[in-house]
Amino acid sequence: MAVVNPEGGEETLTGLLAERARAHPDRVALREKEFGIWQRVTWADYLGHVRRTALGLGRLGFEPGDNLAILSENRREWLYGQLGAIAAGGRVVGVYPTSPAAEVQYVVDHSQATVVLCEDQEQADKILEVGDRLPRVKKIVVADMKGLRHYDDPRIVPFAELERLGGEAAAAPGRFEELLAQVRPEDVAIIIYTSGTTGHPKGAMITHRNILAMTRAMIHATGVSSTDSVVSYLPLCHVAEQIFSVFLSLYLGVTVNFAESLRTIQEDLREIAPTVFLGVPRIWEKLQSSIVIGIKESPAWRQRLYALCTAQGYRLADKRLAGRAWSALDRLAYAACYVLLFRALQNYVGLRRTWFSFSAASAVSPEVLRFFHALGLRVKEGYGMTECSGLSFIHHGDDIRLGTVGTAVPGLEFRVTEDGELLKRGEQIFAGYFRDPEATAQVIDAEGWLHTGDVVELDETGQVKIVDRKKAILITAGGKNISPTEIENALKVSPYIKEAIVLGEGEKFVAALIQIDFDNVGKWATDQRLAYTNFKSLAALPEVVGLIAGEVEQANETLARVKQVRVFRLLDKELDHDDDEVTATMKVRRQTIYQKYAHLIAEIYGRAGKTA
Repeated sequence: MAVVNPEGGEETLTGLLAERARAHPDRVALREKEFGIWQRVTWADYLGHVRRTALGLGRLGFEPGDNLAILSENRREWLYGQLGAIAAGGRVVGVYPTSPAAEVQYVVDHSQATVVLCEDQEQADKILEVGDRLPRVKKIVVADMKGLRHYDDPRIVPFAELERLGGEAAAAPGRFEELLAQVRPEDVAIIIYTSGTTGHPKGAMITHRNILAMTRAMIHATGVSSTDSVVSYLPLCHVAEQIFSVFLSLYLGVTVNFAESLRTIQEDLREIAPTVFLGVPRIWEKLQSSIVIGIKESPAWRQRLYALCTAQGYRLADKRLAGRAWSALDRLAYAACYVLLFRALQNYVGLRRTWFSFSAASAVSPEVLRFFHALGLRVKEGYGMTECSGLSFIHHGDDIRLGTVGTAVPGLEFRVTEDGELLKRGEQIFAGYFRDPEATAQVIDAEGWLHTGDVVELDETGQVKIVDRKKAILITAGGKNISPTEIENALKVSPYIKEAIVLGEGEKFVAALIQIDFDNVGKWATDQRLAYTNFKSLAALPEVVGLIAGEVEQANETLARVKQVRVFRLLDKELDHDDDEVTATMKVRRQTIYQKYAHLIAEIYGRAGKTA
């Protein structure tokens, strides 16, 4: 499918938007709840908002080559700001709204943003708190002005005022079209900052050409079409959500539905019922645990029905995954289980209308995906990274092999080095790190190969299995190479374990620091009539330690002996972004954990063989 920017004669995100508005002006592009009522934005409306935003930014002093930072949850203004800034000749930098002021300051300052678009008072306050350290910021545009009416900072501009200024500028005919004509495929469209698990985040520069190459490859590999709908709930600062809320939407005309929040995603899924869904591992784990815990709290007859149907579901899923055809009796068994249970469970997680779903962003336990296959939800696994504009490997068609991420998307070359590192090359490889040529040279070699830092293996059919990050591999005292992610994912299959950090570098055995799932363990403790007041007191209960010990034993049964967790300790608090323990994308900062919990680690390896 070739889509050409009608103004500039080049393929760009803004050109795609203009084409969508021209071809289907009255078709719904975006849906977002406002006071409990779904508000619809057509493609013509979408283009109108972007036109006014682009021209309004110009009135505020935003110039070609400038960067717009956006500090907001997912909402319509995020997309208007992104495409408006690109149309105005600039670039967009997403900032995680969960970030504390110090992290916000680093990204906004490093990106040299001249205008910041904030969601509300909370986010605007972060910019104002560090405003004296952001001399380049000229204006702070705010989408929701509630609580800000009394602020007298001259930099604050309501988003409505920005659009009003843009509307006045639009009176000059042809100005917006002139701007669109100047946007070129080789221009950097977005700068996405990495999570920064081992240091300061780096800004990956992604061009329009990168984006369209990846988008075409993904469409070819997945079959997503213009009739599909998606739910926007992951942070738009992350390339994964950009793919669905922006790239696919603009290229195909996919309808984007904004979830009310990440916290309400399961309720939102039930209401939106998307046809295409991307879930990060934590979401799949959460959906699974909600089913498992719900069944445990249900009447005995329902528990027996669940056990009977899921046993059949696992049998049939394993048969299909092995490439063996179902018999007539198999199809009848599935139909019966679907009517009795699976349909209700698919509705419960909001995915009954979903024909294409996959897990990406980090490794997920094969057992979690196998669970959903047993329920009739054929979840695939994909793999990509910011530096290659998003998706680069996925299960194609019906060839789904759990534990792998499939094969490369069309147009992407890859090879594996002698030490197992995955290298990639193609048109979707990013343009480098913003203001960091040294870091760019470290990951892209002279032949154009992107060194991913991921260790992989190929199975007998050529599908790729991600082992772990090269830097994360543990080498035990016995010289065994251990992937902590594999063990951590096995542990997190449990609905009672939210996070796990595996230990063992230079040690004689593998151990783990475990964070309980407060909600699920709390329900369990209440059912057991155990008293607790907060996270710390709950984690300290001997009965809870015993519960987790049982879950660890179950995980160990799925692991080779050398990988089994012999000792664990429960953390007495939830890992927190504000405490620098996890990144904005909830990836664990291992070095921080090793330092902060050095006393627990010393205790583990000082008293070998005794559990908590």
